[in-house]
Amino acid sequence: MQVDGETVGQIGPGLLILICAMDGDAPTACAALATKISKLRIFADDAGKMNKSLLDIGGAALVVSQFTLAADTSRGNRPGFSAAAKAETGRALYEQFVAEMRDLGVATETGTFGADMAVSLTNNGPVTIWIDL
Repeated sequence: MQVDGETVGQIGPGLLILICAMDGDAPTACAALATKISKLRIFADDAGKMNKSLLDIGGAALVVSQFTLAADTSRGNRPGFSAAAKAETGRALYEQFVAEMRDLGVATETGTFGADMAVSLTNNGPVTIWIDL
């Protein structure tokens, strides 16, 4: 991932986690979300079945703040983002989630909160999963 042409976060095998703090999200959700993601059995075992977790494979996480996941597209052609947490709250929840992932033993890299980032991804599968606690 790059910001202004400089690499700010990079991982090998693991997960790209796009995270959006929504208005009303509680700090207690950070630990629950980190635990869920780190134990989610979505990586292939020796038989090729999705049976291993991020912790099982010793994978890493690249965590990117992504307020646009809060987009409301129900009216008109311009998405609204009023459901996203305010920047100050969003940053605090983002940083807490990153700390929770690291506390679980997951090697975790980050982008730059609020920055315009160029994110590159090689998606095996492809597998994309939405998690909402």
